[in-house]
Amino acid sequence: MSLDQAVLADQPPSPPDISVGSSASSPAPELVTLVPVSARRRSVPRWLRRTVGPVGLLVLWQVLSATGVLHPDVLASPGTIARTAGDLVSDGTLPSAMLVSVQRVLVGLVLGGVAGVALALASGLSRLGEDLVDATVQMLRSIPWVGVIPLFIIWLGIGEAPKIALISLGVAFHLYLNVYAGIRGVDAQLVEAGSSLGLGRWGLIRHVVLPGALPGAMTGLRYSLATAWLALVFGESVNADDGIGFLMNQAREFFRTDVIVVCLIVYALLGLLADFLVRTLERLLLQWRPTFTGQ
Repeated sequence: MSLDQAVLADQPPSPPDISVGSSASSPAPELVTLVPVSARRRSVPRWLRRTVGPVGLLVLWQVLSATGVLHPDVLASPGTIARTAGDLVSDGTLPSAMLVSVQRVLVGLVLGGVAGVALALASGLSRLGEDLVDATVQMLRSIPWVGVIPLFIIWLGIGEAPKIALISLGVAFHLYLNVYAGIRGVDAQLVEAGSSLGLGRWGLIRHVVLPGALPGAMTGLRYSLATAWLALVFGESVNADDGIGFLMNQAREFFRTDVIVVCLIVYALLGLLADFLVRTLERLLLQWRPTFTGQ
């Protein structure tokens, strides 16, 4: 073997020659568009998905009523309830009752809200106020507020006063608990930062504590509205001569399940409307707070 042949034998083999023609003949990779799962879910409108359950329940209800499985004395059909609602609206009975009930809720909400917020501020902003107020409020809160109806009747009579007092009592406890928890839940580092910037006691309360407690206050307001409508149902059962509860009591005596269901639907719609207004107010006042809205 010559010296040139030995040198060539020691060199590694060269890679195979890839010509331009061979690369052109190989198929190009296909690009596949990946659709995220969230985009697929959004193909169906959300409002349509939310109506599937209620519409299906109404259809089942109507079918059971039409086939006789559900007797009218037990529960009227959706068609009968719709006609009854139309009659009550056309003769002015339902709008008048709704106006009276809404007025009771608003008055009770204002009175109970002022009392609950004032007690929460006194208890949450001061240790002395907490020692004087919190134990008493917690003790009264443990008493079922519906159970004080007999006392309200003895003290206030059977007019409007016991109904409004019952609503105010239920509202005050919810607002107190949530506003108090919101005040005591403010981050202590924010208070220290405000103090280092030169804010005094009232400046800290106005610019740090109260804005920090606002989410809890809005939650308490939503709970209070739900409790107000619940208290209204019990309050209007006490010798009421007008209002939605009065219509329900009359319908109960004559076994008018259609009128009872109409009144229940009105209660539900008014509650949803009140909750929608509070949630709208919450979005306006709490724009600074990022929240998780679901995926």
